[in-house]
Amino acid sequence: MRRLVRTAISPAHRTFTFIVILLLAAAIIAIGTGFWLLFRLSYVLAFVLPVSFFIAWYNTRGLSVAVDRRTMRAQVGQEAREVLEVQNKGWFPKLWIEVDDPSEMPGNKARRVLVIPSKGSRNWMVETPLTRRGLYTWGPVHVTGTDPFGIFRRSRTYGEAQQLLVYPPVVDLPRFQAPPAALPGEGRHRKRTHFVTPNASGVREYAPGDAFNRIHWPTSARTGQLMVKTFELDPSSDVWIILDLERRVNVGEGEESTEEYGVRAAASIARHFILANRSVGLITFGRKLQIEEPERGQQQLTRILENLAVAEAAGDGPLSNVLNEEARRFGRHTTLIVITPSTEDRWVTPVQAMVQRGVRVAAVLVDPSSFGGKQSPLMLYGELTANNIMTYVVRRGDDLSLTLSATGGAAVWQG
Repeated sequence: MRRLVRTAISPAHRTFTFIVILLLAAAIIAIGTGFWLLFRLSYVLAFVLPVSFFIAWYNTRGLSVAVDRRTMRAQVGQEAREVLEVQNKGWFPKLWIEVDDPSEMPGNKARRVLVIPSKGSRNWMVETPLTRRGLYTWGPVHVTGTDPFGIFRRSRTYGEAQQLLVYPPVVDLPRFQAPPAALPGEGRHRKRTHFVTPNASGVREYAPGDAFNRIHWPTSARTGQLMVKTFELDPSSDVWIILDLERRVNVGEGEESTEEYGVRAAASIARHFILANRSVGLITFGRKLQIEEPERGQQQLTRILENLAVAEAAGDGPLSNVLNEEARRFGRHTTLIVITPSTEDRWVTPVQAMVQRGVRVAAVLVDPSSFGGKQSPLMLYGELTANNIMTYVVRRGDDLSLTLSATGGAAVWQG
């Protein structure tokens, strides 16, 4: 009974409930009193209900809906675009058609109310500014038909849902510095590559598909067969980025949170090193441990941005545990960048142990006190700089391109 009452008074059925109550009341009073005006009111309401139901039902029949979602991957600051087209295949016009392509994206305004002529169509483009990273769902398209009095609403669904991945924003870091790993020799840590680099390491026999500009003609003339040059990558350290996503230490809400600033810093630093042709890896521990092994190139940047797009400060493991568990990944030829809002010094101990093993470390401290937290990273900053660890401090409202620079917010590294 309670469920029936809640359904009757819900906004979707409120008008219908009011009309039915009015019809019953008018009919009962008219029969009891014989008042002619109430009889006529009853006749009108009894006629309006079936006619309105038919109009609402007809408005959702004979329609063809097409949607072209042109954006599947984008970045904060860009726009998600889609084109919707609704075609009326019937002989009569469709009145009061409500078309909506629902989405969780903030600011999505795909809903339209249309009047479609017979054998006609309507189409329009929806542009939604992307203001928040994440994985969003588009669709399916809902078409709702109603009557002129809003008594009945009939809905139909068209198409399927699709997903849109929004990457976090990145900024240029022209003056960002991190301590380089000390390589003991130029040739000892080279790696073979199929790319052409300034470092030719030898020759091999020609194979179908090899570019002609890689042929080594003097060796080919001497051996009597085509020989091509092989190349090696320049020796350089791997860059590992660790983003602290422990729920307990992250504060703030929405865009103004330590989580968002940490994600932006991680994305910008990863892009900075990948554009410099460095191998970059990423470790996050939110709902689960995510590890992207160090690689070069645009595809690696895409993988890192995809990881950061859905990163959430929902982890239970402290940063010190992550550092201890993954310490084996960081050798003498590794640069480690730790991004954290934590003001505790427990994670400094494993960092010190890595420094003693030859790992080069930099830290980005996201100041929780500027986001409404109670603790300041001042003491932690002093401890890190005392251990010759390059340290940046990011506060709410900071411009990352200025803050993450050797002259903006970092201690001078003396390693």
